[in-house]
Amino acid sequence: MVSATDLVKNTSDQLAAAAEANAAHVSAAADLLLGVIRADALVFTAGAGHSLAAVAETFYRAGGLACVYPVYHPELLPLHGAQQSTRTERRSGLAEEVLAERAPGPDDVLVVFSTSGVNPYPVELAAGARRRGASVIAVTSRACVAAAPRRSATTLVEEGTVVLDSLVIPGDASYPASGPRTGPLSTVVNAFLWNLILAEVYDRGTAEGLDVPLWRSSNVEGGDAANAALLAKYEPRVPALR
Repeated sequence: MVSATDLVKNTSDQLAAAAEANAAHVSAAADLLLGVIRADALVFTAGAGHSLAAVAETFYRAGGLACVYPVYHPELLPLHGAQQSTRTERRSGLAEEVLAERAPGPDDVLVVFSTSGVNPYPVELAAGARRRGASVIAVTSRACVAAAPRRSATTLVEEGTVVLDSLVIPGDASYPASGPRTGPLSTVVNAFLWNLILAEVYDRGTAEGLDVPLWRSSNVEGGDAANAALLAKYEPRVPALR
């Protein structure tokens, strides 16, 4: 019989370990995002495959930053073709095609979520952003990067200005502990690390008097009115907000 207690404890332990291991890196990532807010610039967020779940978590989400530009290509989403999404992530050159449409600049930051951190799309995206002067926050797993076959000249770990390690083991599964086959944790840990960054951005930003642009739920009193002002400001720069 599956033990819910075991799975809960395993997930809780993973989040606690990730928080401890990344404390300094979370602060460094918050520094970069605070710089974006001060410069009235944008936070670009990107991923492929199931890492796109983390991109969705960053964008147009109650409690999330409004100055987010999601970097997206439909062929990278498994819902539009599962096997195609894997082939697309491994296709060299796609990142430059995407960046040619809209790329981050020196005042912007690119956040790339990729647990394996070796496929051409996320690695080349990070490298391309850095060539354009943008800082890169890489959210990945060092263990997975070390275990995965090299498919690019570098890895996401090497391309990140700041690297957050999810501590996810190769294969992503976590249950049962004796031979993991299910219970993947990357989505949960990615969202948790992102929220740790947001919390620090909020605390430090408000302490220095910054107006941290955060979405409100449209299902609470005053939410639509608060969001309308943010939409007016960011919609011209973020087409996905239309």
